[in-house]
Amino acid sequence: MMILTAHQPVYLPWLGLFHKIALADAFCYFDDVQYQNKDFNNRNRIKGPNGPFWLTVPVKSKGHYQIKVKDAEIIDNDAWRKKHWKSILSCYRQAPFFSRYADYFENVYQQDWQRLSDLNEHLLKYFLQELGIRVTYFKMSELKIEGHKSDLVLDMCLNLNASAYIFGALGRDYADIPNFKTNGVRTYIQDYRHPEYPQLFEKFESHLSIIDLFFNCGPDSLDILMSGNITRDQLNPQTFR
Repeated sequence: MMILTAHQPVYLPWLGLFHKIALADAFCYFDDVQYQNKDFNNRNRIKGPNGPFWLTVPVKSKGHYQIKVKDAEIIDNDAWRKKHWKSILSCYRQAPFFSRYADYFENVYQQDWQRLSDLNEHLLKYFLQELGIRVTYFKMSELKIEGHKSDLVLDMCLNLNASAYIFGALGRDYADIPNFKTNGVRTYIQDYRHPEYPQLFEKFESHLSIIDLFFNCGPDSLDILMSGNITRDQLNPQTFR
């Protein structure tokens, strides 16, 4: 099987995205879909001494129902970058592996990002590299695929000759599984079980950005995020519908 998965650009993604990608042979960066305001396209959570809070990249929101994620423009470029780096520094400078990654993030927040998708892709590729997750990489905006929701995903699978596709948990709400099966594409819906790991500031908080895991656990991050979940080696034709 050639297993494919995809996801729209998100800022500082959570652990579950990387589990999904680790199960696949190929990944498509879904940058040519509608921008979602007040979603994870431009924000995610980190943990401070008073609990989780949001880091949000400011984006021109006027007309967001008409723009694609790849076209979403960042505003207040200098202010948000200073704020995010200051927040990360404040929350994680005492974490065991902060120094391992600090230079990279400091450099990210020194750059003048114009488009949200470019920033998110830059971060995503770094996370995949550090985790050691290797997949064939595609960008939706560079492909010729058509359709809406489930049909769009199926058209992508057929164009890329994928024999199986991994949906995230939300796939249950829109995936037309019988149509995939009719077209010779098997499907699997991810059921991610969030692991616990050592964190700063007492009570464990789940569903944070992966940087929380990186700074706290360093080179063990991949083993931790995969723990308690299905692995690529455990996937076989019988696992898929």
